Amino acid sequence: MAHGEPGLEARPMDEVKRELIERARGNRNPFLYTIFDEVAPVIEGLRSVEREAWAQAFGALAAPHEARAAQAEAQGDAETARREYLIAYDCYHVARYPAPNSPGKLAAYRKSQELFHKAARTFDPPLERIEMPFRARPGEGKASIGLLRKPKAIERPPVVVLWGGIDAFKEERATEAYLNAGLAALGVDMPGVADAPLAGSQDAERLWDAIFDYIATRADLDSERVAIHGGSTGGYWATKLAHTHAARLRAAVNQGGPAHWAFQKDWIVKAQRGEYPFELAETLACAFGRATAAEWIEYAPRLSLLEQRILDGPCAPLLCVNGIDDTVFPIADMHLLLEHGSPKSARFYRAGHMGGSGAQAAIVEWLKEKLR
Repeated sequence: MAHGEPGLEARPMDEVKRELIERARGNRNPFLYTIFDEVAPVIEGLRSVEREAWAQAFGALAAPHEARAAQAEAQGDAETARREYLIAYDCYHVARYPAPNSPGKLAAYRKSQELFHKAARTFDPPLERIEMPFRARPGEGKASIGLLRKPKAIERPPVVVLWGGIDAFKEERATEAYLNAGLAALGVDMPGVADAPLAGSQDAERLWDAIFDYIATRADLDSERVAIHGGSTGGYWATKLAHTHAARLRAAVNQGGPAHWAFQKDWIVKAQRGEYPFELAETLACAFGRATAAEWIEYAPRLSLLEQRILDGPCAPLLCVNGIDDTVFPIADMHLLLEHGSPKSARFYRAGHMGGSGAQAAIVEWLKEKLR
């Protein structure tokens, strides 16, 4: 934690635990498949969010589920194998949460990926791991990794490229609703997280050149009908791409993303005690090549899409979705987008960050219409 900045002191552990317990009870991120009665005692036993101790505590829950999954797989019980592999994966997913920014958390992330792909052997339609060549600068990776699923019985489906934010990676992209709507779903990592080949920066939208170019090489995908859906911090990139890559897109969705006000110091300090459990500024910093909350406060204003002067230009059809009570990123950023450039669609909910449980169905229906 940064010191010397009022409001950036470590969040009291009773607040952290209270938020984590509520998330675990409702199977909300990061507790997607975990069992409440298993994780609750671990949460209650936390003395801090020290990264190595956190990774060890939650990672230790995975072993029995992994063993049951392997046994079920050997016996041909695909349903049990999938369920148990997903629980084991999620124990390690929690262990690396919110970001793999320590040795133990990075090891937990790699283990979570291993178990996710074991679970994915049972997915129907199947999941395909792809590598998309990236034109790297010195020090960057040479490929963007994607997880692709295609709907059944559709020869050249349109494609929705999906990504999350600072703590939800391609493995956490829920794709069933898109597949059921006849849309292929390609999960990727936004800049600065997971397997992304580059850090977040003022021009990291170039990552998607590689993704759109790759889609164009696939005869089994309709590269003339491509949309994007970025969630949370990922919504920032969706908004930027809707402007910078409008010619390559039929539609874009910013669900809960920042644009300008979220990058100002006053909001950053306030959000440290909002609905995000802990280390929001530090995790944002990590995604943009920084480490501390103080470094994030110094760097963040450069990311303002208003200050970058792109919001008044042409824009692909853009849907802005969020909860009006969001304490991670201010709803004022969504209002700002509606005040600039091309007319946009919007759906706001009486809810917190991302708009709550009803948002996903509305997003998929809107995308289905735009990709018709």
